[in-house]
Amino acid sequence: MEIKNIKSVYFIGAGGIGMSAIARYFMHCGMVVAGYDKTPSELTHRLEKEGMLIHYEENVSEIPHACKKPESCLVVYTPAVPADHQELVYFREHGFEIQKRAQVLGTLTQMRKGLCVAGTHGKTTTSSMCAHILHQSHVECNAFLGGITKNYGTNYLLSDISDFVVIEADEFDRSFHWLRPWMTVITSTDPDHLDIYGTKEAYLESFRHYTTLIQEGGALIIHKGLEMQPDLPEGVRQFEYSLNEGDFHAENISIENGEITFDFISPIENVPQVQLGHPVPINIENGIAAMAMAQLNGCTAEELRYGMKTYRGVDRRFDFKLKDDRHVFLSDYAHHPKEILASAQSIRQLYQNRKITAIFQPHLYTRTRDFYREFAEALSLLDEVILCDIYPAREEPIPGVTSKLIYDCLKPGVERSLISLADVLPLVKSRDFDVLVVLGAGDLDNLVPQITKILESK
Repeated sequence: MEIKNIKSVYFIGAGGIGMSAIARYFMHCGMVVAGYDKTPSELTHRLEKEGMLIHYEENVSEIPHACKKPESCLVVYTPAVPADHQELVYFREHGFEIQKRAQVLGTLTQMRKGLCVAGTHGKTTTSSMCAHILHQSHVECNAFLGGITKNYGTNYLLSDISDFVVIEADEFDRSFHWLRPWMTVITSTDPDHLDIYGTKEAYLESFRHYTTLIQEGGALIIHKGLEMQPDLPEGVRQFEYSLNEGDFHAENISIENGEITFDFISPIENVPQVQLGHPVPINIENGIAAMAMAQLNGCTAEELRYGMKTYRGVDRRFDFKLKDDRHVFLSDYAHHPKEILASAQSIRQLYQNRKITAIFQPHLYTRTRDFYREFAEALSLLDEVILCDIYPAREEPIPGVTSKLIYDCLKPGVERSLISLADVLPLVKSRDFDVLVVLGAGDLDNLVPQITKILESK
C-alpha cells in the first residue's frame, strides 16, 4: 500500500497503550480511525470521546464502511489477537494490508523524519528526554515512547507542524528492523533476549543490520566503545558519545546537594552549565545522547538547557516515590545486569554513606540462567539484597534456574534473603529501611504504591 493512499486505519486490539498512541496519531492526521477491543476500559472510552469508532463484539458487520476498502484501509493488529479472530480472518481473506505495531512505526519513519533510540538499556529515558527537548523547542516533534513521561502523563506526543517523530526502537524480536531512521542513537549493545537471538554474535549482528537502515543524509550517534561495528549506508554521518569522551561528552560535572550540572561538549556548539531536572548520575550520559540528537536537528543552546532542566523523568525509571529525613524509596525498571549496575552505581553516588537495600525480582528464566553471575556482581555494590522469585513473563520454568543462583553468587558481606512476592509487604511493615529500591520489570512494581504508604506511615 502506498502511504498516500491510506484513508482509514482499523485496529484489532485498540485498547493497548502502544496501539492507542498510534491510533491517536492517525486521528490527528484526519483519517477515519476505528477498531475492536475485547474489553471496554478507561483508555478505550477516552479514545471514543476523541473520535475513534470502537466496538467490543467480535463481529465483521461492526466494521465501519470506510474500513472495508482494501485499497485505502490499513489494518493494525496486536500479536495477542488469535489467528482465527473473525475480523482478522476477514481482512486477510479480502486482501487488506495488515501490519503489526512495529511495522506501522516503520511506516511512520518513511512518512516523517524518524529520530530513533535503540540499545539494550537507556532507550526509554534517552528517547523521552530527546522528545521533551524537541517538543518544548521551536523544532517540536511527534513521539512514540516506551514509558509514561512525567512531563506529559503519556507515552506519545503530537505536533501540527513538525516533520520529526521520536521512536523508541525495540530490538526484541528484531522489531527495529522495520524502521527507517533519519537519525538514531545506539546507547548500548550488551547481549540480551538470547532466547530470541541464541548467541551474542547474532544479537550484535542485529544491531549492525539496524545501522544499514539509516536514511541517506542522516546520522548515527553511537556510544563510544561498543563491540558492534556499524555498517552505514553512503551519505550517513557517524558521531560518538560517552560520559567523558567522543564527539559529544560532558566536562566539569558537579554532583552535590541533590543537584547535577555539567558542560555539554559538542562539535556544533558547547552548552555550559546544563542542569539535570531529573538529577540521577546515569542521566548525564543519557542526556548527552538526547541533546546530541536534538542539536543535530536544530535545537538551540538555550532550548537544550531549558529542556534538560525541565525534564522530569519516566514512570518506573529511577522513579523516586519518597524522599524525607527518614526514608528514601524509589522504583527502577532495571532488569538487565548492565542496567542493574548503572542503577546501583547511581544510587551509591547519591547516597554514599547510607545503607542501601534492594528488593529485586529477576525477569525471565533464560535471562537469569544466562546472566546470574553478572546480576550478583552488580547487586553486590549495595548493602542488602532481597531476592524475589523469577517473573516468568512468556516463559516456562527451567529446571535448576531460580533466584538462588544470584543469591549464592553475591559477594561476602552483602546481607541477603530469598522471599516470595507475597512476603514483600509483610517484610516492609516489619523492617526499617534507610534507602530502599525496588528493581525489576515484572509485577513487583504493582506493590510500589502500597510500599510507599507503609513507609510514609512509619
